[in-house]
Amino acid sequence: MMMEIWTVDPEAPEPETLARALALLRRGGTVAYPTETFYGLGADALNEAAVRKIYAIKGRGFRNPLPVIIGARDDLTSLVADVPDVALPLMRDFWPGPLTLVFRAAPCVPPLLTGGTGKIGIRLSSHPVARELARRLGGPLTATSANLSGRQEAVSARDVRVNLQRPAPNVILDGGPTPGGRGSTVLDVTTDPPTVLREGAVPPDRILRKGPPR
Repeated sequence: MMMEIWTVDPEAPEPETLARALALLRRGGTVAYPTETFYGLGADALNEAAVRKIYAIKGRGFRNPLPVIIGARDDLTSLVADVPDVALPLMRDFWPGPLTLVFRAAPCVPPLLTGGTGKIGIRLSSHPVARELARRLGGPLTATSANLSGRQEAVSARDVRVNLQRPAPNVILDGGPTPGGRGSTVLDVTTDPPTVLREGAVPPDRILRKGPPR
């Protein structure tokens, strides 16, 4: 299947376009889509064959975990072994948004997705296309950036098309340019205190001021 580009409204994604993308994802296909930072590479994160395609497209080693986007906060419970108290105010204040929280993965999460670490990075996106894709999928959507590993992230459908060619995602959802800047901040909440694994769009000093609910 050759790569296709489907235009989508970034503020109010058309149900018909989303339905086509979801049908593809449920068949194990791959979709590049806009987020609040860069374009991401999406597949059904619980479909191991589809996840392998994401690794192949990025040229990424299997020891590197793939983060995911969920469509609603309630989706978290089936993916994680527990939700530490310290994570609660962070989800309240920074979700939806560019903060990826790393939890201990539930047994149902494929080791391929976690890179064998037993941990999974999750965020609730603030971008209507990304969030609605995950919500309609009813499960986690891979959210790694749509670029070759170690290369510049994509801020447009053109960037994705030019940089990911063989193999390529099946479809690019062209929602126009994304803000770029920095990717999501990645915070491991399995440690005490939490560990900043990657500085990003949410400044660490804003995050680390948050404490567990009293």
